[in-house]
Amino acid sequence: MTRLHADPNSEQCPDFASAEFQSSRAPLLSPTSDDAQAAATLRTIWTATNATLKAKWQLQLDAEALELTEQQRLRDEAEAQRLEAQAQLDATTADEDRKKNRIHHIPIPSRPRPKRAAESFLVSDFALRKLDKAQFVELYYWTNKGLADARLNFLTTDDDSMVPSAAADGSTSWIAASVARPAAGVIADHLLAPLDFSRAIPRFIASLEQRGWEDSRIVMLANFFGALMLHNYWCSDNALEQRALLAYEEDQRRAWHQAIPLASGAWDISILDETEISQTFDRLYHSERDRADREFDLKIFIIPCL
Repeated sequence: MTRLHADPNSEQCPDFASAEFQSSRAPLLSPTSDDAQAAATLRTIWTATNATLKAKWQLQLDAEALELTEQQRLRDEAEAQRLEAQAQLDATTADEDRKKNRIHHIPIPSRPRPKRAAESFLVSDFALRKLDKAQFVELYYWTNKGLADARLNFLTTDDDSMVPSAAADGSTSWIAASVARPAAGVIADHLLAPLDFSRAIPRFIASLEQRGWEDSRIVMLANFFGALMLHNYWCSDNALEQRALLAYEEDQRRAWHQAIPLASGAWDISILDETEISQTFDRLYHSERDRADREFDLKIFIIPCL
């Protein structure tokens, strides 16, 4: 369709009866049509043509308006997509920054210093980093001895060296050497004294809460430790039965942490496996019997020599 460049609504019908249009009227003159009738015919033709042009002009305006609306819609849609992509990028960047610089984003409430702040405990940075990565870490770090070691190292260590560390996404970051180094003399869970174990549990749970662990996991571990200390082995006079529970705790918790990132996933560790506990006791019992037999054989061998 030929595009109109002027609005036909602004045009005025010419005076076809004037001398200017004599040549236009001439072809219309006949014995039955005089000059006035020819001018009237020209006006009729012009009016009809102008009406057609007006309709065409309106269609053109409507098409242009529709095109402008569509172009604006496309621009708005593109801008919305750009803003959404930027928002997602900003959110991803902010999330990565929070993960890499967690300490910078910990909210600090507007409040006076808590009265019981002096009673808070200082845990090894190495142990806390393990918690942040949802990895197994010995309960020793929350015993009286472990906390004392952490406080001593905090007060006396003057080592600002950095070491590379691999993150969960495969990237490499630099961390303080003290964070990457386990404490000297760490005691495995199964070798802890029951009293040290029971003292470490509430501190360990508090650290899980402070490090932002999910409530469901915290409750699960708390129930796990509670179930162990309610088990009949825990209050037994037989030290081997207590050791069996501690060995079971260490094995189960280590396996549970290792299973968390796997496709098969972890399990509700608070549900005790009595069969596994019995097998752990049997293993320790036979190990103890073997040790006693070796000591007895050694004594039998030494006595004749004397």
